[in-house]
Amino acid sequence: MEAAGGMLAPARARRPEAVRLRKRRSVLYSGAAAQRSAGPAGRPAPLLTLAVALRALNCALVQTSFVPDEYWQSLEVAHRMVFNYGYLTWEWASGIRGYSYPLIFASIYKTLQLLARDDVQLLIWVPRLAQAVLAAFADVKLYSLVRHLENAETAKCVWVLVQLNFVKFNVLQNLGTFYGSHPWHWYFTQGLPVILGTHLPFFIHGCVLAPKRYRIFLLAVIWTVLVYSMLSHKEFRFIYPVLPFCMVFCGYSLKHLKSWKKSAASFLLLSNLLPALYTGLIHQRGSLDVMSHVQQLCNNSYQSQAFVFFMMPCHSTPFYSHVHCPLKMRFLQCPPDLTGNESYIDEADLFYSNPLGWLNKEFYKDTLLPSHLIFFSVLEQEISSFLVLRGYEKTATVFHTHVPQGRVGSHIYVYRKKTEMNHT
Repeated sequence: MEAAGGMLAPARARRPEAVRLRKRRSVLYSGAAAQRSAGPAGRPAPLLTLAVALRALNCALVQTSFVPDEYWQSLEVAHRMVFNYGYLTWEWASGIRGYSYPLIFASIYKTLQLLARDDVQLLIWVPRLAQAVLAAFADVKLYSLVRHLENAETAKCVWVLVQLNFVKFNVLQNLGTFYGSHPWHWYFTQGLPVILGTHLPFFIHGCVLAPKRYRIFLLAVIWTVLVYSMLSHKEFRFIYPVLPFCMVFCGYSLKHLKSWKKSAASFLLLSNLLPALYTGLIHQRGSLDVMSHVQQLCNNSYQSQAFVFFMMPCHSTPFYSHVHCPLKMRFLQCPPDLTGNESYIDEADLFYSNPLGWLNKEFYKDTLLPSHLIFFSVLEQEISSFLVLRGYEKTATVFHTHVPQGRVGSHIYVYRKKTEMNHT
């Protein structure tokens, strides 16, 4: 028995070891829990609430337009899916667009229709708010990712100092060259520096300082930019999805600036806030503002007689998604040629090559004339004789931009044919 007791003694002596291991483990768990509750902003629910509030504020402040696909590849498609009228651009006829993204907004439209609340303002703003919620969710997930890799301090430097512009776009294959081409290095020499803006030096600094485990993010950025660089047609918006990864390095840079951190953060805030306010509230707002003038035609007895013609670069404004009534409307089209015809010229280019001649040929009879013409101010002088002879008068002037260029003017004009629409 003594021998047995002697042999069992070491076993009994080891049992407290197992207990101590469990205690050390529980300390780790409690430490992680303490870190998670370190501040209100770090908790999931308050963080998501804050992100949604900021995104909703941004949504309310933006009164301008950026690119046509904001409407033509999402809201316009959804409007046609639910209300059975709306315009599908050439991409849909050629089968190179998918319905997954517009289906989100179609679901919203259908819900509003079933509730008998399909007012045009709700059709515009509810999808915007839905997109704000999706963007806020992306902000929170980015914050959580960096907090998992580093800590809460680095994560805060990443959803707080940058406006996340996550936009989903399809690449137009080689047909994109129809809309312009750029040299292979354009994204590296212009595209990425422009979308990063004042974050660029912090991004470079963060790339130098970041540990090896961050290389996967840098490789993702480089790979994405390289792939898009192989395409002839390039746009800033195509590489917006790499911004969250870029902000990881910017946040890491700010974390290591120590005494300069507050000054750097203030610089980034001011250098991004002022341009954001200008571009969100002023620059290119006419494309949206003019649609309220068109929508007013839905509220009178002349709706059946109205015919609105947008004589502007194709897709310069939204369409039925921002009118929500079956007005007769037309715009200058610019689909690429899919038949290989090298001498092909789209309708918009034909119009701008000789606007006055095109109008006289297209509307050779008064019965074919639109009731309303909408165009940029730079076109007015060239077609002034047509406007006078056909009896049009200016009824509205809408500001668009302080930086007119090419076919885009500083203002948008609305002209009405006096003989038919005197009471609109």
